[in-house]
Amino acid sequence: MFYEVVIPAAGQGKRMKVGKNKLFIELAGKPIIVHTLQVFENDPDCKGIILSINPTEEESFQSFIHKYQLKKIKKLVPGGSERQHSVFNGIKHVDENAIVLVHDGARPFINRDIIGQLAETASLHGGAIVAVPVKDTIKKAKHKAVTETVERSSLWAVQTPQAFRVSTLRKAHDIAEKAHFFGTDDASLVERMGETVMIIEGNYDNIKITTPEDLYFAEAILHKIQGNRRKEEQHVSDRTRI
Repeated sequence: MFYEVVIPAAGQGKRMKVGKNKLFIELAGKPIIVHTLQVFENDPDCKGIILSINPTEEESFQSFIHKYQLKKIKKLVPGGSERQHSVFNGIKHVDENAIVLVHDGARPFINRDIIGQLAETASLHGGAIVAVPVKDTIKKAKHKAVTETVERSSLWAVQTPQAFRVSTLRKAHDIAEKAHFFGTDDASLVERMGETVMIIEGNYDNIKITTPEDLYFAEAILHKIQGNRRKEEQHVSDRTRI
């Protein structure tokens, strides 16, 4: 299922405390945003990438695009003061009949199988999100005093990408903008219209790199992925010799 993807990349990531766009931090010698972009660059079903950026950082993004030969960047658009604005600016440039994915630039470990499932499900139902079951006990509290232990079997921790028919997502953003409503994610805007949003179960490696501590986890996940890739290549090599 072919799709285009909008990646909001204008945030400064203040919780990372590095004094610059956290997406420029290097992970195994490459900026985080490049790791993310290469997932979509290497996916044959991805027909275009739209980046919402801070215009003052355009030169840096252009440098990454050239250095890493990212051919699928369709457009760089200005980001807004809120993530929701950045996404809305991006989806205006998606082809009319496309399935559109919205993905956090700071989630470099999404895999192609899940992307494919999301695009296919969004085509059938209008919207789909990737999420994982909540593992921890969740409690409600008021003034730090517990008021309720929440039954967790129906709770999901939502990640990105989130996938939609582009007409559905544009309508949801347009309605939210007119009502001055800000959702916590794009799916919440679609849900607000009464539309169905399906869940695709993801995996816990698809972390969002937000704080300095997350970089340790990211290095470990990348090491695991690279190790698995070497094992697969060795397996193919062994079979070829046989």
